[in-house]
Amino acid sequence: MKHVLVMLCALSLFAGWSHDVVAAEYPAMVIRAATANPDGSLHVEAINRFKEIVEKESGGKISVQTFYGGSMGDEQANVKQLRTGEIHLAVVACGNLTPFASKAGIFYLPYGFPNIDDAKKVFSNEVFMEKMAGEIAQQSRARPLSWLIGGYRVLTNSKRPVAKMEDLKGLKIRVPAVELQLEAFRAWGVEPHPLSWSETFNGLQQGVVDGQENPHTINRDQKFWEVQKYISELHYLLWVGPMLVSDPWYRKLDPASKELVARAAREAALHEWKWAAEQESIALGQCLEKGMVMNKILDEDAWMKAARAMWPKVYDKIGGKENVDEMLKIMAQ
Repeated sequence: MKHVLVMLCALSLFAGWSHDVVAAEYPAMVIRAATANPDGSLHVEAINRFKEIVEKESGGKISVQTFYGGSMGDEQANVKQLRTGEIHLAVVACGNLTPFASKAGIFYLPYGFPNIDDAKKVFSNEVFMEKMAGEIAQQSRARPLSWLIGGYRVLTNSKRPVAKMEDLKGLKIRVPAVELQLEAFRAWGVEPHPLSWSETFNGLQQGVVDGQENPHTINRDQKFWEVQKYISELHYLLWVGPMLVSDPWYRKLDPASKELVARAAREAALHEWKWAAEQESIALGQCLEKGMVMNKILDEDAWMKAARAMWPKVYDKIGGKENVDEMLKIMAQ
């Protein structure tokens, strides 16, 4: 028994010593991380998880200073700050990265991910994602280390149930001023209304527009049940967004820190995938409890065919047809 106790003490000492050695491999630094979104958002959930992993595994040598709720500006401002090194990490929606890296638009193609598992297959393919990260970093000086997944941008409106493409006719739908999204609605035979987000609720309330498209969590958080009645379960666009780092900063990191930062970003994304799916389900239930009505799309194959028909218009901007074909091949595996 005495020998066992001695061995346990020795192992305990070795474990503590080895932890200190590992921790000592990391130079002391502060990582500044920002999102324009508030507590409770998937953006904050992912950054908090990243912070937890990095600070724990570095033994506190690396700390993560967070800036939430737009304290460092909007999402496009955050991308600019990554480019200059003012901040080191940010989470943004894909659409707010594309102005700086058009090749990121490959992940924002209408009906690019008709099933959420398709996105997971692509984002888990290390070879393809590393290639795309390099191309995006070359364009923007901001490098995606992982990709977050939210919910689908379902369609809501105040006028009538939309179950078929023809039901859209005559409806005024607010759509962000993002070319890919605008072109999708035009492919379905309606002219979208690119109203600014800050004007959307009032626009719905006053009848300037009849509907909009966003994930269930956004519809809940904005209390759209006050101005919207019908939900159509559309799967044309999945909310995806990168966990970005400043590429010049990242490339200068020592190997141990670089590996930890990259691994923490991947693990934070996996955590967020599960968390976001649970939140979408909860949010839908809350919208229905408030009186909204859910409708399934009965001819979604036709919506997908029409939306994908416009892809060739943007191939040159998103890196070429070859990248799209490679992504589709991964999804088919």
